[in-house]
Amino acid sequence: MTAETSQTLDRGLKVLKLLADTDHGLTVTELSNKLGVNRTVVYRLLATLEQHALVRRDLGGRARVGLGVLRLGRQVHPLVREAALPALRALAEDIGATAHLTLVDGAEALAVAVVEPTWTDYHVAYRAGFRHPLERGAAGKAILAARQRAVEGPGYTLTHGELEAGASGAAAPLLGVTGVEGSVGVVMLRDAVTERVGQRVVDAAREVAEALR
Repeated sequence: MTAETSQTLDRGLKVLKLLADTDHGLTVTELSNKLGVNRTVVYRLLATLEQHALVRRDLGGRARVGLGVLRLGRQVHPLVREAALPALRALAEDIGATAHLTLVDGAEALAVAVVEPTWTDYHVAYRAGFRHPLERGAAGKAILAARQRAVEGPGYTLTHGELEAGASGAAAPLLGVTGVEGSVGVVMLRDAVTERVGQRVVDAAREVAEALR
């Protein structure tokens, strides 16, 4: 901690991170042990966070992340989209295919940013807001591979005809970005995706991840 930072705010943020990393919540004692502070401090932190609906406590006294974080989360997509657009534009223009940034939304993959190339005669129409199951399409499968720590070999996922007949996709996961689970990819009207395209997608995913760190 430096002189310019707030110890209380730092502890409160650590509480939120600890709660976000568990599905079953944490007790005051568990939080106290993890933070290395006494229970009185934890009670005060939880009471403050509860006032802002960022934390809730069940009948058993276990603290969990509150619904108030959803209001903050709604602002995440525009920020992520803005950070990703330069890399997506370069990818679309370089490959001549529709480039997209896809994030996890529950059990679905949600396209939050899409850039179409300007110089091609035709390309796949793919729109921001498009959803599909994580188990289908290159974008979702790349995310699942990262989630299962199965990103190996070339580092990208290829699919053909899973979301649109005649269209092929290539996607690479965003790696090393805390709190963001997603992928960068392209979709094109081709029977197969070349190694160059796959590697270019991996490079673009790396660029987006660096912009978000």
